Amino acid sequence: MITELDDLRPDTPWRETIWAHTSEETLTDHDSHARLCVATLLPFKNQQPDWGSFENSIRWMIASADHYGIEIVFVLNADTGYIFNLSLELYREVIERFRASFPNQRIICGTTAVGAEGSAFRAEWYHPHLDILQSFSNVEAMIMTSQQLNSLAPEARRDAYFEIAEHITVPAIVHALDPSFVPWATPFEPWLLKELAGHKKFTGGKISTLDEPHFLYWAAMCRDQALDFSPHSGDDYGIASAIKTGLPLLIGAGVSACPLICAAKKLWKTESFDTRVVKLFEAFQSLEDSVFRLNHKGSAAAYKHSTAVVLHLLGLIESSEIHPDCTDMRDGDEYERMKEALIRPLQIAERLEIPEFTLAAV
Repeated sequence: MITELDDLRPDTPWRETIWAHTSEETLTDHDSHARLCVATLLPFKNQQPDWGSFENSIRWMIASADHYGIEIVFVLNADTGYIFNLSLELYREVIERFRASFPNQRIICGTTAVGAEGSAFRAEWYHPHLDILQSFSNVEAMIMTSQQLNSLAPEARRDAYFEIAEHITVPAIVHALDPSFVPWATPFEPWLLKELAGHKKFTGGKISTLDEPHFLYWAAMCRDQALDFSPHSGDDYGIASAIKTGLPLLIGAGVSACPLICAAKKLWKTESFDTRVVKLFEAFQSLEDSVFRLNHKGSAAAYKHSTAVVLHLLGLIESSEIHPDCTDMRDGDEYERMKEALIRPLQIAERLEIPEFTLAAV
């Protein structure tokens, strides 16, 4: 069983490391002030961005974070913000409009390979997004994967990330995900994580996996080896794990369940611990299990549609439309499905007196 970073090889699987066998209980932290990074939804109405609803939903989340004393960061132009459907003009406009309304709020902006084609990887595909976001202040970059980047062998993949980093002038986090979100995606194995964690420009990473607890692998390795690298959980099926381990969340679920997650982070802390937090964990996880449910192809990508329906039911946005070029739509009556999914969270929110989480008359 591998216990030291120097013993890792590019092809070492997690199961051969001690970090894949570390229990969540040994990672528990009741005193962390880790941030909640919300992968912000870009609402649409009549096939155009609904900027009023965009601002309204953000103010709702800020109010929740302020009420519970939680640090909140907004993630713009990532998957929940339809990065793969955005023109460069709209990519910039999202940031401009956000910054005009919320001048002091910290943001993380997604970046991906603009105009990528063929099978060979080119780092300059990431430059257009980086150039735009780096023209703003109080911003971080999230280096999202692309098919050409993901297809590289471990050493070449490491070198590609390092080449992208040469163009980065702000703090950056890397992003790994599994096929539940994009069919060709593969999570980082331990050697690649170790290499990226050692780069001075990468301050952390987001791991989005729904089928295996890679977030706990990352957490165990980074803590055991005292790495200067912050794992951010992107696991919308395991939200409580990040809260229990005191590490940051970077999730689309942070939109539809923001008040509940902020309350849980507060109730988990030593100075305000309340055993009812375990029921709150169950309640918001039951909601997000429905929001992020897999379709017949094993994909959770239509969570964006479900998220829009929840926000509409809560009276926060005017329409549940998604980007007109996005094909990630739910079948059937999503309003009835989400109304049922909200029953338990609404009950718990009322019992715990969590503000701003009630159904609207829609």
